[in-house]
Amino acid sequence: MKEYFQLQFKMLNRKMIDFGIPLLIGYALLPSVFILLSYYLFQKTEFANYAYGLFALSFISKLSEPKRNDFLKSIFNKGKYKKLRISENILYSLPFTLFLIYQKQFVFSLILNLCVFVITLFNFSTDLNVTIPTPFSKKPFEFTIGFRKTFFVFPIAYFLTYVSISVGNFNLGVFSMLLIGLTCFSYYPNMENEYFVWNYNLSPKEFLIEKTKTCLIYFTFLSLPIIMALSISFYREIDILIVFFLLCYAYLTSMIFAKYSSFPKEMNMSQGILIAISFMLPPVLLIFIPLFYSRSIKKLNALLND
Repeated sequence: MKEYFQLQFKMLNRKMIDFGIPLLIGYALLPSVFILLSYYLFQKTEFANYAYGLFALSFISKLSEPKRNDFLKSIFNKGKYKKLRISENILYSLPFTLFLIYQKQFVFSLILNLCVFVITLFNFSTDLNVTIPTPFSKKPFEFTIGFRKTFFVFPIAYFLTYVSISVGNFNLGVFSMLLIGLTCFSYYPNMENEYFVWNYNLSPKEFLIEKTKTCLIYFTFLSLPIIMALSISFYREIDILIVFFLLCYAYLTSMIFAKYSSFPKEMNMSQGILIAISFMLPPVLLIFIPLFYSRSIKKLNALLND
């Protein structure tokens, strides 16, 4: 088991180095971002403990993939395999447990650990072996692939909207809309093959406009039930709702431009840092969006002609 965890540690180090993050910065940045996001969630809504628990279980459930566990069973005997599963699950849930204790959510901390222990008894796949229909065509592959991986997020977001209206909590409703925005945001880091970009009979400018337009239309489509429900139930706060909605537009646009500013390579550390800064200081998007756009045009000129 010791060698297994050492191997996992080395693999984590390699991923950070490949992503362009020095280890020292990576190990300082990861806990800082985790604490800031956790603290932000608990500041924004009184239902943060529910959302936090669901997110933790979703994160830990990745350890129950059948193929991964079949491999572990082929290496370890039954006793060591069980110890390994329990140790891994506790290790992954530890940051969430500690933050729940810090927030004095002792009952939720206990429930989370009980659920984590129960998960060790089962192996299940979070990727269904069926083709999930999507409301999108094949053209925007980011949304088609992303939706199939994150389809469970949308019923949760719509349910949180229902709860926010039921208890009169506008912040929770805004959080549910931001959850949709963050989910769509996560569809874009993966880079497609150059051939798929080359297939577009468009100039770089037209290509970026097409990509952005598609993204914003589908984000609007997915968040429309939330926006309509909140607009009717909290009509006095509709101006705040519009600001957050436009902010989602700005972040999605910046993500698309950032993606193609390094094309065909994956996004590097500097782009990741700029995006992280924009989350803390949204006004800097006014600088970053044109910056990413101009870099994207230069990168795409090699494949698409004006």
